[in-house]
Amino acid sequence: MNLPNKLTLFRIFLIPVFIIVMLLNIPNKYLIACIIFIVASITDAMDGHIARKYNLVTDFGKFMDPLADKLLVISALTCMIEVNLVPAWMVIIIVARELTVSILRAIAAAEGKVIAASGGGKLKTITQMLSIIVLLIGENFNNGLLLNIGFVCILIATLLTLYSGWEYLYKNKELFMNSK
Repeated sequence: MNLPNKLTLFRIFLIPVFIIVMLLNIPNKYLIACIIFIVASITDAMDGHIARKYNLVTDFGKFMDPLADKLLVISALTCMIEVNLVPAWMVIIIVARELTVSILRAIAAAEGKVIAASGGGKLKTITQMLSIIVLLIGENFNNGLLLNIGFVCILIATLLTLYSGWEYLYKNKELFMNSK
C-alpha cells in the first residue's frame, strides 16, 4: 500500500475519532474536533498531490479518496446538526448531492468511463471544509462573528454544492439517455 492510500485510510480512521470527540462533554471539544478535522483535511490535500506527483495513482485511491472526503464532511456536518451549528436542510442538500454524484460515477464506471472531479466539485469540498473549521472555532470560543462568518460560508458551500451537482449531471446527461 502506497503513501497516498495510507493517508486516505488515516483520514477514514480520524472520522470516528472526530465523532467521539463531538459527542463528549469535555472542555474545548470543538477546538479538539477542529484540530482533528484540519489534520484529516490536510491528508486530503496531501494524498492527491503525492499520488499525482510521484505517479502513485491507484484504482483504490480513485475510489477511496473521494469516499473518504464525503464521509468526513457528512460526518462532521451531521454532528454539527446535533449541536445546532448547521441547519439540517443544508446537510440534506449536501448529502443528496454526494449520493447523486456517487451514483452517477457508478453508472459511468459500469460503462467503462471515469468522471473526474470538476473544478466546481473541488471548490465545493474546500468551501465545505473551511466552513466546518470556522464554525467549530467560532463555537469553541463562543465568537458570534466567527459563527456568522461560518454560517455564510456554509450557505455558500451549500449553493456551490447545488451548482456542482447540476454541473456533474449536465455534463454527463448522456449516461442517463443511454442507460438501459
